Amino acid sequence: MNDRRAIFSDSEFEENIGYARAVIDGNWVHVSGTAGFDYSTMTISDDVTEQLEQCLRNIGVALGQAGCTYEDVIRVRYLLRDRDDFEPCWPALRACFGKIRPAATMMVCGLADPRMKIELEVTAHRP
Repeated sequence: MNDRRAIFSDSEFEENIGYARAVIDGNWVHVSGTAGFDYSTMTISDDVTEQLEQCLRNIGVALGQAGCTYEDVIRVRYLLRDRDDFEPCWPALRACFGKIRPAATMMVCGLADPRMKIELEVTAHRP
């Protein structure tokens, strides 16, 4: 039995590039790299912490559609354009992940849109 299902948001990137916000495969949920865009308006803040907070909201919606919460996250990847933007994000990241302590990696890299300062990718295991 193939228990695989895609979850989509209103992101124009998903349609233009050809991917899903998240994919459920059995009990695993793989959430794509998610930026701080408000997908209903396709706007994004200039502030990295505001972008992060929107990333977390966007991921939370995808996790909810998959039957998960942040407590089910076992892996997170932080992708940033500038390493100096990482430390200002720590309080919000600690508030979200501090009790569950998923495996984590931070990488400095180019991002798909020059307005993006941070992107998060998570893997969760459904209860």
